[in-house]
Amino acid sequence: MKTRVLMVCLGNICRSPLAEGILKSKVDSNKVIVDSAGTSNYHVGDLPDERSVSIAKKNSLDITYQRGRQFTTEDFDNFDLIFVMDMSNYRDVLSLARTEEDQNKVSLILNEIFPGENVEVPDPYHGGHDGFKRVYEMLNEACEVIARKIEDDSE
Repeated sequence: MKTRVLMVCLGNICRSPLAEGILKSKVDSNKVIVDSAGTSNYHVGDLPDERSVSIAKKNSLDITYQRGRQFTTEDFDNFDLIFVMDMSNYRDVLSLARTEEDQNKVSLILNEIFPGENVEVPDPYHGGHDGFKRVYEMLNEACEVIARKIEDDSE
């Protein structure tokens, strides 16, 4: 059975598309499904932010096939792991949880590299390219840990 992972941020155009693209590049697509969503509906159907596309491309990733979509309650049924970028996303996603099982699927992505510290991935939307580079580096490190854990769990 495939492991299903969802990355979530506010608009699904900056952080979560990067996280999706990064994790996809680190896992076997025959064993792991990765998607992303936003807690808001601001960018449904939109391409990722051009700065996310640019930093992904600089790291040999293509995320231009992705389109923004909004997180829904059904995502709890469709995904095993739900990684959120910040505490606001965490609260928004948990507000839709129906059960403790739903709640247990949700965690802050940077807790993978800073266990229990609840470090947030800063939203780079209102910043320059440097913010996107920093976000890419954080997500790359966290996705490396996630990929290893998924691989270990599937053995």
